[in-house]
Amino acid sequence: MRTPLSTLRLLLPVILIAVGAALGVSLSHGVAALFRPRTTVDQAVVVERLESVAKLITTEALVRDIVSYENTWLGSTKRALVVVTGKALVGFDLSVRPKVDVRQRDRHIALVMPHARLLGVDVLELKTYDERRGLWNPFHPADRDTIFLLARHQLATAARDLSVVQHAEQGARKLVSGLFAPEGYSVDVSFESPALLPPH
Repeated sequence: MRTPLSTLRLLLPVILIAVGAALGVSLSHGVAALFRPRTTVDQAVVVERLESVAKLITTEALVRDIVSYENTWLGSTKRALVVVTGKALVGFDLSVRPKVDVRQRDRHIALVMPHARLLGVDVLELKTYDERRGLWNPFHPADRDTIFLLARHQLATAARDLSVVQHAEQGARKLVSGLFAPEGYSVDVSFESPALLPPH
């Protein structure tokens, strides 16, 4: 009958072989990780990737407003009340190059971008609720064109009053961080201070 000590002596080579194999596997993975190529991102790569999405539309907002049109000619007034619905596109014009600072030691990118702004407004629908012509001042195609221009202007004003700019900037932070995450870079996105308006 074997004693526990003799059993341990028989198992000792097996244990040593198993431990050695485990150490060999972990060391080979560690050495392979040391020699595995790492992609390096520099300022030119950052600018190139951002330019590939030159006009980064990050937010679309549905906007509705009321246009009140009035025109008087020789004492005769025509009026129209129109409800306009449109889509505001808010984002970043990245043809203006952002400021980029890449730190390779901790794989960090600091990016300063221009603030989001209104890039465009699409008028989707004009619905006339009330239209009254003057006695000798009827509606003409030029009046419709003027109403359309007023509608675009009011939609743009309404979009600026909404919180779509903040929403666009939050979306940009997520999207830009994702552009460089595969290479193991963290990205800090900030926005330029708005220009000071001259005093009146």
